Amino acid sequence: MTLAEPVNTDLTTEAGLEAEMLEVGRRARAAAATLAMAPTAAKDKALLAAAQAIRDSTAAILEANAADVADATAKGQRASLVDRLILTPDRLEDVAAGLETIAALPDPIGSVLAEWTRPNGLKFERRRTPLGVIGIIFESRPNVTADAGGLCLKSGNAAILRGGSESFRSSTAIVDCLHQGLHATGLPEDAIQAVPTRDRAAVGHMLRMPDFIDVIVPRGGKSLIERVQTEARMPVFAHLEGLCHVYVDAGADPEKAVAIAVNAKMRRTSVCGAAETLLIDRAIAPTLLPRIASALQDAGCTLRGDDAARAVYQDMQVATDADWTTEYLDAILSIAVVDGVPGAIDHINRNGSHHTDSIVTENADAAERFLNEVDSAIVLHNASTQYADGAEFGMGAEIGISTGRMHARGPVGTEQLTSFKYVVRGTGQTRP
Repeated sequence: MTLAEPVNTDLTTEAGLEAEMLEVGRRARAAAATLAMAPTAAKDKALLAAAQAIRDSTAAILEANAADVADATAKGQRASLVDRLILTPDRLEDVAAGLETIAALPDPIGSVLAEWTRPNGLKFERRRTPLGVIGIIFESRPNVTADAGGLCLKSGNAAILRGGSESFRSSTAIVDCLHQGLHATGLPEDAIQAVPTRDRAAVGHMLRMPDFIDVIVPRGGKSLIERVQTEARMPVFAHLEGLCHVYVDAGADPEKAVAIAVNAKMRRTSVCGAAETLLIDRAIAPTLLPRIASALQDAGCTLRGDDAARAVYQDMQVATDADWTTEYLDAILSIAVVDGVPGAIDHINRNGSHHTDSIVTENADAAERFLNEVDSAIVLHNASTQYADGAEFGMGAEIGISTGRMHARGPVGTEQLTSFKYVVRGTGQTRP
């Protein structure tokens, strides 16, 4: 089966859609209880079988994706969204390899985080447990279907996936492969369910199902995140927009600065780790900014600069106040000249989204101050912001980059999808 089988309801009515979503929730809750006790070998076998199913179904998945891309293009969707939507044989191979990497990770469930013995002889353990049922709401990128399903499976959680309407066919085809993996291992296919409708009203129903969904993970634009944070009746792991910065310090190696700036912006402009603002120390702007700006333009990037940046390099548009808080997801970059590390930190903390920010410098003291004082989930030294990816962290994949401060922050992988409980062993102790 490709989607959760409808319960003979009319999904075009509010009552019918509510009944269907509640049934999806009930199935997920039952599957979560089974999955929480599933042995590591069974989960890993399911992941490997799903990876093979994706490879075996490459033609069918790409055909479904082509139909999604054609619809998005016909509707005039912006190029960055279409790029996020597109699957290629190489991208699909990365999806399959990602599931294999997740299978190779240590199983977090049951691992002991801490243990100690009290003077009265009681032995304590803090042990990892699944969160339960995780609802993932995401836009555009169909590969998230496999990443989210695979990570939830490995961490013993059931998943309810609500992908963007524009990727409905692609996500359906990938979920079918995940179901093949679960079926091959005897695990319940209801452990990974996709919402069986494009209707956006389904999101509202998910947010009002605290009895069946333990955590919601939204991954998309600002409007989606704001809606989920406002309406959800369960905890939220928020993946805010990626207003990522590269700061080039006075102590930067010029070659590294050019390479990192171009890669951070242009490797793939539609990902959340793409840099949207370049900051450069006033002390080196006259000599280094023209080199960086020229390299970016040669790569096809449009530049928007503040007065100081344009005074050094005139071939760029005037940046407005809105540019400092805009996630372009396109070949556009805003550039500002700042007064050293303090100026960069101030700019980022005022305008950023607490996602991912990088400093380029050979000055160890400057790097440490930046890394310590920039209030973002991921901070880097002499590396591209495009490394904001769970796979690059060795997590196999990620459900999103959490920009909040509670429970999970940064890439949300298998460990972040767990809670814990205390196991206490005694020998007959009673409390005086």
